[in-house]
Amino acid sequence: MSILVEFFVAPDDASAALVLPTGPRRAFESLSFGNFDPEEAVIEWECLLAGGSFEELVEAGEPRAVAGLDDDGCVVLALSPRLSAALAGAGPSGSRAVAAAWVARRAEDGEFIDVGVAEAILGDLSALVGDARHRGQGVYCWVA
Repeated sequence: MSILVEFFVAPDDASAALVLPTGPRRAFESLSFGNFDPEEAVIEWECLLAGGSFEELVEAGEPRAVAGLDDDGCVVLALSPRLSAALAGAGPSGSRAVAAAWVARRAEDGEFIDVGVAEAILGDLSALVGDARHRGQGVYCWVA
């Protein structure tokens, strides 16, 4: 699997959608990762942090796509307010616990994610979300 995943801060959906063709790096503060399924990950993180089931979140339309709805290119997804609040409030120990649980879930499906990498992703993302919420902005995910 080779996927480029960039979480970024934007003031609104319309601004976030503008990064679809090129990615957010030049326009917005962002974090770059790769080689995991971000759509599945954000749902799993929300389940682990805030409760609920994977199926319920999928049925509710999470994560919400704001641009690139076709299957042939990039997509921009919005992190839900519920996930954003949970990430912002998780703190370092909460991020580590969610990272360990996420790694275990992925291992059950035969996908290996290093615990240190998972901790870095969730720790950095939690900090980004906290900063974004402080400024009244949202966090989005660009996938290529």
